[in-house]
Amino acid sequence: MRLPALRLDRHVVALLLVTVVWGLTFPILKIATASLSGVEISALRFLIAAICMAPFVWGVPRRSWRDGLVLGAMALVSYVAQAYGLQFISSNRSAFITSLNVIMVPLLAWGLGARPAWKVFLAAFLACLGIGLMSFDGGAHVLADASTVFGALACAAYVLFLSRCANAHRPHQLATAQMCWMALLGCLWMALDSGVEALQTLPLRISPSVWGGLLYLGVVASALISFLQASAQRHVPASQAAVIYAMEPVFAALFAWFWLSELLTLRAAFGALIVVFAVVLSEEQPSSKPANWAS
Repeated sequence: MRLPALRLDRHVVALLLVTVVWGLTFPILKIATASLSGVEISALRFLIAAICMAPFVWGVPRRSWRDGLVLGAMALVSYVAQAYGLQFISSNRSAFITSLNVIMVPLLAWGLGARPAWKVFLAAFLACLGIGLMSFDGGAHVLADASTVFGALACAAYVLFLSRCANAHRPHQLATAQMCWMALLGCLWMALDSGVEALQTLPLRISPSVWGGLLYLGVVASALISFLQASAQRHVPASQAAVIYAMEPVFAALFAWFWLSELLTLRAAFGALIVVFAVVLSEEQPSSKPANWAS
């Protein structure tokens, strides 16, 4: 059997870089949830991201604000649901459940009328299998698991909508609108969820190490990554991008092993190899052109 050829063009490399950055967010979030709620972490990270994008605000057109609101709401729900789950489950388990969006994206695309190539479905299945071997630890928590699954669904919807609208916007304008909406919605959510007493103690609960993590989450994992996604997904179909994003838990497991001393077994290494093969398989040129709305 001939192995598929991997086309590492700059857009694929950009999405792979996104997964590296995302992989590091899991141990950072795990540490931050010891003193902050999921809503507080999300609100603060996106407030920092919005400040970074402030120089581009005045040139953003109305249509970017409109689509940015939809993307921002989807992403905010995904991040808050994920951060809530991390309060009760390991970063490895969270990475596994979150990565189920890999199979959700082509299924949602199919339901919306697109026809992803059969290799995309096979690659998505292999990615989920590999991630399951790599990081499913059996530490079930019904509410946290359900929250993380809901976050994965919101993430899948985000990937689909971003691929659909990215070509209609300049990447920095769409990223700016998205971050500003996420900061506004996140702060409103935090104000309603936390209450006056929690908000008053917020500065006292943020240690220097947590501040460092929030800066990474806001500047790198939010502001920079939203620009990379908006730019790269103009050229990569949504279903293929989702499989590339399956590399996220591979890096998450490596960072968790190095930083949090979470176990990395031989089974996990074998699962990681399956995920890498799934990404390679998804990169093989299909025989037919993907649907226009997702390209």
